[in-house]
Amino acid sequence: MYSLKKTVAIALLILLGWRIQQLTPCLLFAVILQSYWLYRDAASLKKFTDWVKRDLSRPLPRLPQSWEELIGLMYRSSKLRARQQHTLTQALLSFRSAAQAMPDGVITLDANNHIEWLNATAESQFSLQGNRDLQQPLFNFVRQPEVADLLNAQQWGKVAHIRNHRGQTLAVQFVTFGAGQKMLLARDITQLEKLETMRRDFVANVSHELKTPLTVLAGFLETLQEHQDLPASQQSHYIHLMNDQAQRMRRLVEDLLTLSALEASAGASDERWLNLTELTNAITEDAYVLSQQQHQIQLSPPPAYLILGNESELRSALGNLVSNAVRYTPPGGTISLSWQETQDQLAFHVADTGLGIEAQHLPRLTERFYRVDRARSHATGGTGLGLAIVKHALTHHQARLDVESELGKGSTFKAVFPLARFRPVN
Repeated sequence: MYSLKKTVAIALLILLGWRIQQLTPCLLFAVILQSYWLYRDAASLKKFTDWVKRDLSRPLPRLPQSWEELIGLMYRSSKLRARQQHTLTQALLSFRSAAQAMPDGVITLDANNHIEWLNATAESQFSLQGNRDLQQPLFNFVRQPEVADLLNAQQWGKVAHIRNHRGQTLAVQFVTFGAGQKMLLARDITQLEKLETMRRDFVANVSHELKTPLTVLAGFLETLQEHQDLPASQQSHYIHLMNDQAQRMRRLVEDLLTLSALEASAGASDERWLNLTELTNAITEDAYVLSQQQHQIQLSPPPAYLILGNESELRSALGNLVSNAVRYTPPGGTISLSWQETQDQLAFHVADTGLGIEAQHLPRLTERFYRVDRARSHATGGTGLGLAIVKHALTHHQARLDVESELGKGSTFKAVFPLARFRPVN
Protein backbone atom coordinates (compact mmCIF):
# COMPACT_ATOMS: atom_id res chain seq x y z
CA MET A 1 0.00 0.00 0.00
CA TYR A 2 2.85 2.39 0.94
CA SER A 3 4.67 1.69 -2.36
CA LEU A 4 1.47 2.38 -4.32
CA LYS A 5 1.13 5.75 -2.58
CA LYS A 6 4.65 6.75 -3.62
CA THR A 7 3.95 5.79 -7.24
CA VAL A 8 0.70 7.79 -7.28
CA ALA A 9 2.50 10.78 -5.72
CA ILE A 10 5.20 10.82 -8.46
CA ALA A 11 2.58 10.42 -11.19
CA LEU A 12 0.57 13.35 -9.82
CA LEU A 13 3.76 15.43 -9.59
CA ILE A 14 4.56 14.79 -13.28
CA LEU A 15 0.93 15.46 -14.25
CA LEU A 16 1.05 18.75 -12.30
CA GLY A 17 4.27 19.82 -14.10
CA TRP A 18 2.70 19.08 -17.46
CA ARG A 19 -0.46 20.96 -16.48
CA ILE A 20 1.36 24.10 -15.39
CA GLN A 21 3.92 23.79 -18.18
CA GLN A 22 6.75 23.22 -15.69
CA LEU A 23 7.46 19.62 -16.61
CA THR A 24 11.26 19.75 -16.33
CA PRO A 25 11.39 21.13 -12.74
CA CYS A 26 8.70 18.66 -11.69
CA LEU A 27 10.58 15.75 -13.26
CA LEU A 28 13.77 16.87 -11.52
CA PHE A 29 11.93 17.09 -8.22
CA ALA A 30 10.40 13.63 -8.82
CA VAL A 31 13.89 12.19 -9.45
CA ILE A 32 15.23 13.82 -6.29
CA LEU A 33 12.24 12.53 -4.30
CA GLN A 34 12.61 8.98 -5.67
CA SER A 35 16.37 9.08 -4.95
CA TYR A 36 15.62 10.08 -1.37
CA TRP A 37 13.20 7.22 -0.99
CA LEU A 38 15.71 4.83 -2.51
CA TYR A 39 18.38 6.09 -0.08
CA ARG A 40 16.04 5.56 2.87
CA ASP A 41 15.23 2.06 1.58
CA ALA A 42 18.94 1.28 1.22
CA ALA A 43 19.63 2.53 4.75
CA SER A 44 16.72 0.49 6.08
CA LEU A 45 17.95 -2.57 4.17
CA LYS A 46 21.38 -2.17 5.80
CA LYS A 47 19.77 -1.97 9.25
CA PHE A 48 17.76 -5.07 8.45
CA THR A 49 20.76 -7.07 7.18
CA ASP A 50 22.79 -6.01 10.24
CA TRP A 51 19.95 -7.17 12.50
CA VAL A 52 19.73 -10.51 10.68
CA LYS A 53 23.50 -11.06 10.89
CA ARG A 54 24.00 -9.98 14.50
CA ASP A 55 21.07 -10.83 16.75
CA LEU A 56 17.64 -12.04 15.70
CA SER A 57 16.55 -12.05 19.32
CA ARG A 58 16.54 -8.22 19.42
CA PRO A 59 13.40 -6.32 18.35
CA LEU A 60 12.92 -5.77 14.61
CA PRO A 61 14.34 -2.33 13.59
CA ARG A 62 11.99 0.30 12.20
CA LEU A 63 11.55 -0.18 8.43
CA PRO A 64 9.74 1.65 5.64
CA GLN A 65 6.06 0.94 5.67
CA SER A 66 6.32 -0.79 2.32
CA TRP A 67 8.55 -3.42 3.88
CA GLU A 68 6.88 -3.78 7.20
CA GLU A 69 4.24 -6.29 6.19
CA LEU A 70 6.65 -8.59 4.35
CA ILE A 71 9.48 -8.31 6.89
CA GLY A 72 7.01 -8.59 9.76
CA LEU A 73 5.66 -11.81 8.28
CA MET A 74 9.22 -13.11 7.89
CA TYR A 75 10.05 -12.06 11.45
CA ARG A 76 6.99 -13.76 12.93
CA SER A 77 7.72 -16.88 10.91
CA SER A 78 11.30 -16.87 12.16
CA LYS A 79 10.19 -16.43 15.79
CA LEU A 80 7.67 -19.25 15.38
CA ARG A 81 10.34 -21.55 13.97
CA ALA A 82 12.67 -20.58 16.82
CA ARG A 83 10.00 -21.37 19.41
CA GLN A 84 9.24 -24.67 17.71
CA GLN A 85 12.93 -25.49 17.58
CA HIS A 86 13.27 -24.63 21.27
CA THR A 87 10.26 -26.78 22.13
CA LEU A 88 11.64 -29.71 20.15
CA THR A 89 15.08 -29.27 21.71
CA GLN A 90 13.58 -29.22 25.21
CA ALA A 91 11.48 -32.30 24.41
CA LEU A 92 14.59 -34.12 23.17
CA LEU A 93 16.55 -33.10 26.26
CA SER A 94 13.69 -34.22 28.50
CA PHE A 95 13.52 -37.56 26.71
CA ARG A 96 17.24 -38.08 27.04
CA SER A 97 17.22 -37.06 30.70
CA ALA A 98 14.39 -39.50 31.36
CA ALA A 99 16.16 -42.23 29.39
CA GLN A 100 19.39 -41.60 31.30
CA ALA A 101 17.50 -42.09 34.57
CA MET A 102 15.96 -45.38 33.41
CA PRO A 103 17.34 -48.58 34.93
CA ASP A 104 17.01 -50.20 31.49
CA GLY A 105 19.51 -49.80 28.68
CA VAL A 106 18.32 -47.61 25.75
CA ILE A 107 20.00 -47.36 22.33
CA THR A 108 18.43 -45.44 19.43
CA LEU A 109 19.35 -46.52 15.88
CA ASP A 110 18.95 -44.86 12.50
CA ALA A 111 17.51 -46.55 9.42
CA ASN A 112 20.89 -48.23 8.76
CA ASN A 113 21.13 -49.60 12.31
CA HIS A 114 23.86 -47.14 13.30
CA ILE A 115 23.92 -45.92 16.90
CA GLU A 116 22.43 -42.44 17.24
CA TRP A 117 22.30 -42.20 21.04
CA LEU A 118 22.52 -44.40 24.13
CA ASN A 119 22.15 -44.00 27.87
CA ALA A 120 24.68 -44.81 30.59
CA THR A 121 23.01 -48.13 31.42
CA ALA A 122 23.41 -49.33 27.84
CA GLU A 123 27.06 -48.26 27.89
CA SER A 124 27.62 -50.52 30.90
CA GLN A 125 25.53 -53.41 29.58
CA PHE A 126 27.22 -53.58 26.15
CA SER A 127 30.66 -52.12 26.96
CA LEU A 128 30.05 -49.02 24.80
CA GLN A 129 31.28 -45.42 24.98
CA GLY A 130 28.88 -42.69 23.89
CA ASN A 131 31.60 -40.28 22.77
CA ARG A 132 33.35 -42.98 20.72
CA ASP A 133 30.74 -45.33 19.32
CA LEU A 134 28.03 -42.99 17.97
CA GLN A 135 27.28 -43.46 14.24
CA GLN A 136 28.87 -46.92 14.40
CA PRO A 137 26.93 -50.06 13.34
CA LEU A 138 25.25 -51.69 16.33
CA PHE A 139 26.48 -55.17 15.42
CA ASN A 140 30.11 -54.06 15.67
CA PHE A 141 29.53 -54.25 19.43
CA VAL A 142 26.43 -56.39 20.05
CA ARG A 143 27.29 -59.72 18.48
CA GLN A 144 24.79 -62.10 20.07
CA PRO A 145 22.90 -63.85 17.22
CA GLU A 146 19.60 -63.61 19.12
CA VAL A 147 19.72 -59.80 18.84
CA ALA A 148 20.55 -59.90 15.12
CA ASP A 149 17.72 -62.37 14.52
CA LEU A 150 15.19 -60.05 16.21
CA LEU A 151 16.25 -57.05 14.15
CA ASN A 152 16.62 -58.84 10.82
CA ALA A 153 13.22 -60.52 11.20
CA GLN A 154 11.68 -57.18 12.27
CA GLN A 155 10.13 -58.86 15.29
CA TRP A 156 9.25 -55.61 17.03
CA GLY A 157 8.36 -56.05 20.69
CA LYS A 158 9.49 -59.68 20.87
CA VAL A 159 11.94 -60.38 23.72
CA ALA A 160 15.19 -62.34 23.50
CA HIS A 161 17.33 -63.29 26.50
CA ILE A 162 21.09 -62.90 26.17
CA ARG A 163 24.10 -62.97 28.50
CA ASN A 164 26.55 -60.06 28.29
CA HIS A 165 30.28 -59.77 29.03
CA ARG A 166 29.59 -59.09 32.72
CA GLY A 167 27.56 -62.26 33.17
CA GLN A 168 24.25 -60.36 33.35
CA THR A 169 21.13 -61.83 31.79
CA LEU A 170 19.44 -59.18 29.63
CA ALA A 171 15.92 -59.18 28.18
CA VAL A 172 16.34 -57.38 24.84
CA GLN A 173 13.67 -56.08 22.46
CA PHE A 174 13.34 -53.58 19.58
CA VAL A 175 10.61 -51.00 18.97
CA THR A 176 10.23 -48.69 15.96
CA PHE A 177 9.61 -44.95 15.82
CA GLY A 178 10.04 -42.03 13.44
CA ALA A 179 11.20 -42.56 9.84
CA GLY A 180 12.73 -46.03 10.00
CA GLN A 181 14.37 -45.49 13.36
CA LYS A 182 14.52 -48.20 16.02
CA MET A 183 15.09 -48.31 19.73
CA LEU A 184 16.80 -51.18 21.55
CA LEU A 185 15.63 -51.72 25.14
CA ALA A 186 17.66 -53.98 27.43
CA ARG A 187 16.51 -54.93 30.94
CA ASP A 188 18.75 -56.64 33.48
CA ILE A 189 16.81 -59.68 34.71
CA THR A 190 19.73 -61.39 36.45
CA GLN A 191 18.16 -61.04 39.89
CA LEU A 192 14.74 -62.13 38.62
CA GLU A 193 16.36 -65.18 37.05
CA LYS A 194 18.05 -66.01 40.36
CA LEU A 195 14.78 -65.57 42.25
CA GLU A 196 12.98 -67.83 39.78
CA THR A 197 15.68 -70.46 40.20
CA MET A 198 15.38 -70.15 43.97
CA ARG A 199 11.60 -70.50 43.71
CA ARG A 200 11.86 -73.66 41.64
CA ASP A 201 14.47 -75.09 43.99
CA PHE A 202 12.34 -74.17 47.00
CA VAL A 203 9.25 -75.91 45.63
CA ALA A 204 11.30 -78.96 44.70
CA ASN A 205 12.97 -79.08 48.12
CA VAL A 206 9.74 -78.65 50.08
CA SER A 207 8.08 -81.33 47.97
CA HIS A 208 11.00 -83.66 48.62
CA GLU A 209 11.09 -82.93 52.35
CA LEU A 210 7.36 -83.63 52.72
CA LYS A 211 7.25 -86.61 50.37
CA THR A 212 9.43 -88.89 52.54
CA PRO A 213 7.55 -88.53 55.84
CA LEU A 214 4.19 -88.69 54.08
CA THR A 215 5.25 -91.87 52.32
CA VAL A 216 6.33 -93.38 55.65
CA LEU A 217 3.08 -92.36 57.35
CA ALA A 218 0.96 -93.74 54.50
CA GLY A 219 2.89 -97.02 54.55
CA PHE A 220 2.48 -97.58 58.28
CA LEU A 221 -1.20 -96.59 58.21
CA GLU A 222 -1.81 -99.04 55.38
CA THR A 223 -0.01 -101.77 57.35
CA LEU A 224 -2.05 -101.08 60.49
CA GLN A 225 -5.31 -101.13 58.50
CA GLU A 226 -4.53 -104.39 56.74
CA HIS A 227 -3.06 -106.17 59.80
CA GLN A 228 -5.17 -105.17 62.74
CA ASP A 229 -4.13 -108.30 64.61
CA LEU A 230 -0.51 -107.18 64.94
CA PRO A 231 1.00 -107.51 68.42
CA ALA A 232 0.60 -104.45 70.59
CA SER A 233 4.38 -103.98 70.85
CA GLN A 234 4.73 -103.88 67.06
CA GLN A 235 1.79 -101.48 66.72
CA SER A 236 3.37 -99.25 69.36
CA HIS A 237 6.66 -99.30 67.45
CA TYR A 238 4.89 -98.29 64.22
CA ILE A 239 3.01 -95.51 66.01
CA HIS A 240 6.30 -94.24 67.47
CA LEU A 241 7.86 -94.10 63.98
CA MET A 242 4.78 -92.36 62.59
CA ASN A 243 5.00 -89.78 65.38
CA ASP A 244 8.65 -89.14 64.48
CA GLN A 245 7.67 -88.38 60.89
CA ALA A 246 4.78 -86.17 62.00
CA GLN A 247 7.15 -84.20 64.25
CA ARG A 248 9.58 -83.85 61.36
CA MET A 249 6.85 -82.31 59.21
CA ARG A 250 5.77 -80.06 62.08
CA ARG A 251 9.32 -78.74 62.51
CA LEU A 252 9.58 -78.16 58.79
CA VAL A 253 6.32 -76.18 58.68
CA GLU A 254 7.31 -74.15 61.76
CA ASP A 255 10.70 -73.29 60.25
CA LEU A 256 9.07 -72.36 56.95
CA LEU A 257 6.67 -70.02 58.72
CA THR A 258 9.51 -68.48 60.75
CA LEU A 259 11.66 -67.95 57.67
CA SER A 260 8.71 -66.52 55.72
CA ALA A 261 7.99 -64.01 58.50
CA LEU A 262 11.65 -62.96 58.65
CA GLU A 263 11.88 -62.50 54.88
CA ALA A 264 8.62 -60.52 54.75
CA SER A 265 9.75 -57.90 57.28
CA ALA A 266 12.34 -55.22 56.60
CA GLY A 267 13.80 -55.30 60.11
CA ALA A 268 13.27 -56.38 63.68
CA SER A 269 10.04 -55.16 65.29
CA ASP A 270 9.09 -54.95 68.98
CA GLU A 271 12.68 -54.32 69.96
CA ARG A 272 13.49 -53.84 73.62
CA TRP A 273 16.47 -54.04 75.95
CA LEU A 274 17.13 -57.66 76.93
CA ASN A 275 19.45 -58.92 79.65
CA LEU A 276 22.30 -60.68 77.86
CA THR A 277 22.97 -63.07 80.74
CA GLU A 278 19.34 -64.18 80.96
CA LEU A 279 19.11 -64.64 77.17
CA THR A 280 22.32 -66.69 77.04
CA ASN A 281 21.32 -68.85 80.04
CA ALA A 282 17.95 -69.65 78.45
CA ILE A 283 19.66 -70.75 75.22
CA THR A 284 22.15 -72.84 77.20
CA GLU A 285 19.34 -74.58 79.10
CA ASP A 286 17.74 -75.56 75.78
CA ALA A 287 21.09 -76.99 74.71
CA TYR A 288 21.30 -79.11 77.86
CA VAL A 289 17.83 -80.52 77.20
CA LEU A 290 18.62 -81.29 73.55
CA SER A 291 22.00 -82.84 74.42
CA GLN A 292 20.53 -85.20 77.03
CA GLN A 293 23.89 -85.12 78.87
CA GLN A 294 25.77 -86.55 75.89
CA HIS A 295 28.06 -83.51 75.48
CA GLN A 296 30.18 -81.24 77.62
CA ILE A 297 28.60 -77.79 77.29
CA GLN A 298 30.82 -75.00 78.57
CA LEU A 299 29.48 -71.46 79.06
CA SER A 300 31.73 -68.51 79.75
CA PRO A 301 29.96 -65.83 81.80
CA PRO A 302 28.47 -63.20 79.45
CA PRO A 303 29.39 -59.52 79.94
CA ALA A 304 26.99 -57.46 82.06
CA TYR A 305 25.22 -55.93 79.10
CA LEU A 306 21.74 -55.37 77.76
CA ILE A 307 21.13 -56.02 74.06
CA LEU A 308 18.56 -54.12 71.98
CA GLY A 309 16.56 -56.54 69.86
CA ASN A 310 13.55 -58.72 69.25
CA GLU A 311 13.63 -61.49 71.85
CA SER A 312 11.96 -64.11 69.66
CA GLU A 313 14.28 -63.48 66.71
CA LEU A 314 17.42 -63.42 68.85
CA ARG A 315 16.49 -66.65 70.64
CA SER A 316 15.74 -68.25 67.28
CA ALA A 317 19.06 -67.13 65.74
CA LEU A 318 21.35 -67.92 68.67
CA GLY A 319 19.36 -71.02 69.59
CA ASN A 320 19.74 -72.45 66.09
CA LEU A 321 23.52 -72.03 66.29
CA VAL A 322 23.65 -73.90 69.60
CA SER A 323 21.20 -76.65 68.59
CA ASN A 324 23.19 -77.24 65.36
CA ALA A 325 26.35 -77.67 67.44
CA VAL A 326 24.58 -80.24 69.64
CA ARG A 327 23.16 -82.15 66.66
CA TYR A 328 26.42 -82.33 64.70
CA THR A 329 28.85 -82.99 67.57
CA PRO A 330 29.31 -86.69 68.38
CA PRO A 331 28.50 -87.85 71.94
CA GLY A 332 31.31 -86.97 74.32
CA GLY A 333 32.27 -83.89 72.35
CA THR A 334 32.63 -80.38 73.74
CA ILE A 335 30.53 -77.30 72.90
CA SER A 336 31.82 -73.94 74.13
CA LEU A 337 29.59 -70.86 74.34
CA SER A 338 31.01 -67.38 74.90
CA TRP A 339 30.62 -63.68 74.14
CA GLN A 340 33.78 -61.96 72.87
CA GLU A 341 34.15 -58.20 72.56
CA THR A 342 36.35 -56.25 70.15
CA GLN A 343 36.68 -52.49 69.66
CA ASP A 344 33.29 -51.98 67.99
CA GLN A 345 31.70 -55.45 67.97
CA LEU A 346 30.41 -58.09 70.33
CA ALA A 347 30.13 -61.65 69.02
CA PHE A 348 28.42 -64.80 70.32
CA HIS A 349 30.78 -67.74 69.68
CA VAL A 350 29.59 -71.33 69.41
CA ALA A 351 32.61 -73.64 69.12
CA ASP A 352 32.27 -77.42 68.82
CA THR A 353 34.53 -80.45 68.42
CA GLY A 354 32.32 -81.99 65.75
CA LEU A 355 33.16 -83.36 62.32
CA GLY A 356 33.95 -79.98 60.76
CA ILE A 357 32.91 -78.67 57.34
CA GLU A 358 34.89 -78.64 54.10
CA ALA A 359 35.77 -75.17 52.85
CA GLN A 360 33.76 -75.43 49.61
CA HIS A 361 30.52 -75.78 51.59
CA LEU A 362 30.97 -72.70 53.81
CA PRO A 363 29.64 -70.02 51.36
CA ARG A 364 26.38 -71.96 50.87
CA LEU A 365 25.57 -72.85 54.48
CA THR A 366 22.84 -70.20 54.79
CA GLU A 367 20.98 -71.26 51.64
CA ARG A 368 17.57 -72.77 52.25
CA PHE A 369 17.66 -76.59 52.39
CA TYR A 370 21.40 -76.71 51.76
CA ARG A 371 22.97 -79.61 53.63
CA VAL A 372 26.59 -80.72 53.83
CA ASP A 373 25.48 -84.28 54.64
CA ARG A 374 21.81 -84.87 53.78
CA ALA A 375 21.63 -88.30 55.42
CA ARG A 376 23.15 -87.03 58.69
CA SER A 377 20.84 -84.01 58.68
CA HIS A 378 17.77 -86.21 58.43
CA ALA A 379 19.12 -88.50 61.17
CA THR A 380 19.55 -85.55 63.55
CA GLY A 381 16.13 -84.06 62.75
CA GLY A 382 17.36 -81.00 60.88
CA THR A 383 15.09 -79.23 58.39
CA GLY A 384 17.83 -77.51 56.36
CA LEU A 385 16.39 -74.08 57.22
CA GLY A 386 18.13 -73.30 60.49
CA LEU A 387 21.06 -71.24 59.20
CA ALA A 388 18.80 -69.42 56.70
CA ILE A 389 16.72 -68.35 59.71
CA VAL A 390 19.90 -67.32 61.55
CA LYS A 391 21.06 -65.19 58.62
CA HIS A 392 17.79 -63.27 58.27
CA ALA A 393 17.33 -62.77 62.02
CA LEU A 394 20.87 -61.41 62.37
CA THR A 395 20.41 -59.13 59.36
CA HIS A 396 17.40 -57.60 61.13
CA HIS A 397 19.79 -56.66 63.96
CA GLN A 398 22.57 -55.28 61.69
CA ALA A 399 24.57 -58.40 62.57
CA ARG A 400 26.28 -61.08 60.47
CA LEU A 401 27.22 -64.73 60.65
CA ASP A 402 30.90 -65.75 60.40
CA VAL A 403 31.94 -69.40 60.17
CA GLU A 404 35.33 -71.00 60.73
CA SER A 405 35.70 -74.75 60.33
CA GLU A 406 38.35 -77.42 59.89
CA LEU A 407 37.43 -80.87 58.71
CA GLY A 408 37.82 -83.43 61.48
CA LYS A 409 38.45 -80.83 64.20
CA GLY A 410 35.23 -78.85 64.54
CA SER A 411 33.60 -75.52 63.75
CA THR A 412 33.07 -72.09 65.27
CA PHE A 413 29.96 -70.10 64.39
CA LYS A 414 29.96 -66.41 65.32
CA ALA A 415 26.96 -64.09 65.49
CA VAL A 416 28.68 -60.69 65.24
CA PHE A 417 26.70 -57.66 66.51
CA PRO A 418 27.60 -53.98 66.37
CA LEU A 419 28.56 -52.72 69.81
CA ALA A 420 26.01 -49.92 69.42
CA ARG A 421 23.27 -52.50 70.17
CA PHE A 422 24.59 -53.02 73.70
CA ARG A 423 24.70 -51.00 76.88
CA PRO A 424 25.88 -51.81 80.39
CA VAL A 425 23.39 -53.11 82.93
CA ASN A 426 22.56 -50.29 85.32
